[in-house]
Amino acid sequence: MGNICSRSANEPDSSSARPGPGRVLGSSAAPAAGPPARAPVPANRKIQGAGRTLGGSTGGEPEDAKNMAGEAAQRRAQALNASSKGKLASQLAAQKAQTQSQTLNSASQVERDTRNADSAAEARQWN
Repeated sequence: MGNICSRSANEPDSSSARPGPGRVLGSSAAPAAGPPARAPVPANRKIQGAGRTLGGSTGGEPEDAKNMAGEAAQRRAQALNASSKGKLASQLAAQKAQTQSQTLNSASQVERDTRNADSAAEARQWN
């Protein structure tokens, strides 16, 4: 592999585009690079007022938007509660509606029923 900065061995020195291996800084005038070309501003553009902030409302007051969002959320919640979800959802809703004492009573009733079933099974086996 060769050096990418070296001259080609096949190319004669006289046909090179550059006169020499380099030049001294400031020895020849380089073409002046002016400022980049800019596109003109359209003439029909009219600036009205101070503009809006990002996420600002398009019309009305911000409080109206908050109230409308709250009302929409309430309507969605009411629609969700109004529709029946099925047997499991109704059982879950009933369980969530129980007080702590009702929950403890139902748990103790389940425990008593389990003990009664175990004693009945033992009696059937003649132990």
